[in-house]
Amino acid sequence: MTALELGSPERLVGVVGTGTMGQGIAQVALTAGHPVRLYDAVPGRAREAADAIAARLDRLVDKGRLDAAERDAARARLSPAESLEEFAGAALVVEAVLERLDVKQQLFTALEEIVGDDCLLATNTSSLSVTAVGGALRLPGRLVGLHFFNPAPLMPLVEVVSGVATDVTAATRAYETARAWGKTPVVCADTPGFIVNRIARPFYAEAFAVYEEQGAQPATIDAVLRECGGFKMGAFELTDLIGQDVNEAVTRSVWEAFFQDVKFRPSLAQRRLVEAGMHGRKTGRGWYAYADGEERPEPHTAQPAQAPAYVVAEGDLGPAAELLTLIREAGIPVREEDEDNGTRLVLPSGGQLALADGQTSVEYRDVIYFDLAFDYRAATRLALATSQEASPQTLREATGLFQAIGKDVSVIGDVPGMIVARTVARLIDLAHDAVAKGVATPEDIDTAMRLGVNYPLGPVEWSRKLGKNWAYSLLDDLHLRDPSGRYAPSLALYRHSYASDKREGSA
Repeated sequence: MTALELGSPERLVGVVGTGTMGQGIAQVALTAGHPVRLYDAVPGRAREAADAIAARLDRLVDKGRLDAAERDAARARLSPAESLEEFAGAALVVEAVLERLDVKQQLFTALEEIVGDDCLLATNTSSLSVTAVGGALRLPGRLVGLHFFNPAPLMPLVEVVSGVATDVTAATRAYETARAWGKTPVVCADTPGFIVNRIARPFYAEAFAVYEEQGAQPATIDAVLRECGGFKMGAFELTDLIGQDVNEAVTRSVWEAFFQDVKFRPSLAQRRLVEAGMHGRKTGRGWYAYADGEERPEPHTAQPAQAPAYVVAEGDLGPAAELLTLIREAGIPVREEDEDNGTRLVLPSGGQLALADGQTSVEYRDVIYFDLAFDYRAATRLALATSQEASPQTLREATGLFQAIGKDVSVIGDVPGMIVARTVARLIDLAHDAVAKGVATPEDIDTAMRLGVNYPLGPVEWSRKLGKNWAYSLLDDLHLRDPSGRYAPSLALYRHSYASDKREGSA
């Protein structure tokens, strides 16, 4: 099925910019059945890009994902353009050029003199304001953001971004076009970072903060995010893959667009990597080294320890309630005691285990915190946070307990909120804030975060799973210990938590 129903379904799609993203968008439109024309300001680049796309189509045939007849038809519909004038009659032109406002404005201003007034113009910007890009146009209502994710032929998500002047009909056409091309579009207002790049910032920022606080090394933090949090990749390995320069630039752009809001503050440690030219895989070194023969550092994994003879459960452990079942299945007796505010495991030594709540171990005589897990049964690693106030015996019993239920154990420093818990709480907070400010619906936010960055759950789904007050309570405790404002719960999260209480008749 094709889209862009402006007469013939075979109307031309133009793509300006022939880098990785431009080629990917062109391939998506091409395989959806449209004739596609490529243009690049550098002579010869459009022809090279067309040849590269043709080679990728050949590989799809070799893999059995495209038949030869479809390949041949697609290649016949693809052509390089010598000038923008060849886009006359196009139904859609998408740009994927340099991320500079003046460059994009000049391009679209030139296109307006060539294409018809019914031509949809789309920017693939990930960091600039769609409103600003369209601000120089004669007909700004027809400009929309179509933010594809890399690699465009494989990634299903497309953010459809409406600027202040974007017509509803233009946004609807863009949405339906993306859907007809086999993508999953989500609707988004023109806000810094749109959905994914706005809400994903804590995933990187909190990992870097734990490292900067000397809580753990990158390999350990990554392992906890993957094996405990359920994320496909840890923050350090993922930014090495993206490119430290690219990831840091996006973070800095969002931070500056939000008037240097502390909640989006960039990492000094990452800035130093960028300054050193250590951009990740593409330069051979980032957080990790990638030269031949280099081995990835191993995460901290505690030595085997003896399991405690029993544990006492005070309360149901809230989001960690499944641990009680796992402990029993491991043959360790669990004695249950009702406590109004109890969410702890008491060990035979008298020390206690508590789910990360934004407080620190040093505040208590003998308390060790354990991190939030996406799924305690499926998790292969759990993290413990401890201070010198906790006794060595308590740490041994806690380690042995989690090893007895089949988990590797990583011991980190006394970091409030630990790794997974503080990350998830901040993702939830930014998601509720975005919903309250009309950026996107809860459903589109969850879809965007699952498909755009492969999270195990969308943040609103996570909020429902963890309970109405979980994120607010953790962030409020973190804010007391770090009053910079970074962890201050948003008004939206406060209202969400309070409204939930009122609905259930609580005080």
